[in-house]
Amino acid sequence: MKFRTGFALGLLTLAALFGLAVHFRDAILIALAKTQLPHIAPNHPVSWALGPDTAPAGKRLPNIIVILADDMGYNDITFNGGGIAGGQVPTPNIDSIGHEGVSFDRGYDGNATCAPSRATIMTGRYATRFGFEFTPAPVLMERLASAEHQPDDFALPHFFAERVKDMPPGTAKGAAAVNMLAVPPSEIMIAKVLQARGYHTLHFGKWHLGSAPGTRPEQRGFDESLGFMGGGSKYLPEDDRDVENAKQAWDPIDRFIWPIAPYMIQYNGSPMFAPKGYMTDYLAEEAVKSIHANRNRPFFIYFAPNAIHTPLQAKKEDYDALPGIKDHRLRVYGAMARNLDANVGRILAALKAENLDRDTLVIFTSDNGGADYIGLPEINKPFRGWKMTFFEGGVHSPFFMRWPGMINANTHYSSPVGHIDIFPTAAAAAGAKIPRDRTIDGVDLLPFLQGKATGRPHQTLFWRSGAYKVVLDGDWKLQSSEAQHKVWLFNLATDPTEQHELSTVEPARVRTMLALLKTQDDQSAKSIWPSLVRAPIFVDHPGGQSQKKGQDFIFWDN
Repeated sequence: MKFRTGFALGLLTLAALFGLAVHFRDAILIALAKTQLPHIAPNHPVSWALGPDTAPAGKRLPNIIVILADDMGYNDITFNGGGIAGGQVPTPNIDSIGHEGVSFDRGYDGNATCAPSRATIMTGRYATRFGFEFTPAPVLMERLASAEHQPDDFALPHFFAERVKDMPPGTAKGAAAVNMLAVPPSEIMIAKVLQARGYHTLHFGKWHLGSAPGTRPEQRGFDESLGFMGGGSKYLPEDDRDVENAKQAWDPIDRFIWPIAPYMIQYNGSPMFAPKGYMTDYLAEEAVKSIHANRNRPFFIYFAPNAIHTPLQAKKEDYDALPGIKDHRLRVYGAMARNLDANVGRILAALKAENLDRDTLVIFTSDNGGADYIGLPEINKPFRGWKMTFFEGGVHSPFFMRWPGMINANTHYSSPVGHIDIFPTAAAAAGAKIPRDRTIDGVDLLPFLQGKATGRPHQTLFWRSGAYKVVLDGDWKLQSSEAQHKVWLFNLATDPTEQHELSTVEPARVRTMLALLKTQDDQSAKSIWPSLVRAPIFVDHPGGQSQKKGQDFIFWDN
């Protein structure tokens, strides 16, 4: 009898422990992931390699700076008369790049998520040409995100557990293992091209293109790299007395990021160490130092802070400067944008202080549109859609180029251009040779801006994320969600905000554009790793709101 009683109690105890483990599964898995984070040493100074003491004689090669914001929505700057919270967050420094140069009114991102977009910028090629189709994300995060839905949801996420076995060896376990998913070493990046031309090349901030041997920035043409290899970092420790945090309880990605995202940096593959102060401030401060160090030789700077990506963390100074914004989350977000703008201003001011202003091509853009999961409805206004969708809100970003004397001020360029064009434009400005052994999808935009070339730089542009594919042909844009057996067709010449869907009245055009997608697919490579998640993203409302039947949504593969 005692044996039976003890056995029964043992079963009950095991059942209770199993129930607790299931209930606290997320916390347990995140705690395990945290054990894999590296040791972070205290902050220490970075000694930037010094260029010549004196400027070269004669005409110098132009410096080139690419500033890439993270998850910045089209309406997050005041350039077009809008801005965060109805214009309560002015962005004069970012705006100045467009006012003093060219604004590409139809500037398109390489993808609707960060890593493939960044790969496109670095290579001048569609990332699907070399299998870098999806954004590297920890399998654990994708598994947790796929398990989230509300009882009344009808469009449900799905995790393809059977595909985990097809992940490249060593990449499926641990949050850090995802950094082994990389742009293939065979791809030639713009830093390598400029380095061969004699440029000193520097990377600041987010990389997210791999840290497997041969794929880190200092192995891809960057002489110096100060940043983090994964998809993000904290801006300050969560409990810092100088920080204002905003969390989105409904978002599983946000719940994953807060305990996992470290506050760390590394220089040229060094051991991790802590930044000094607010991350965006720190990166800009070091970029300014590097400009001084390289003032007498041509340099290329890829300045890629994680601002304004989650986790939403603002400095109190910036937060306190926006008392008119009553919504806490919007105020934190606005304060982050304010800080980013100020730091762009610091970089522009450093060029003027070193008398390099007229000798530098500055390019500003965002990797993709603003994200739905922060729950702010107007960040991509007037466009529909979000990050992770190929509606205009996901891929139509601010895109400016400034080069005094070479690009006329207050220029607006209306033909579609994209991130793919940054590589050949920068190479042409430097007089560098681009690879001839592969397709370069981008074009040099300078002749179009200077009146030396006419017509459109591109007749077609393409995007793909698994079964979600899009082509822009002229002014006609077709989106195809094969998982939904659904297409959307828009004429952007008359309907730039995609309000009027025309597929049923233009069936012949739909067939022609689907054929264009098929041809592009045939020229693309198989993805290096499979998509593990298929998630619904609603086009017309942000995260944190209930699904409503009849509203447009897409299935995003990653």
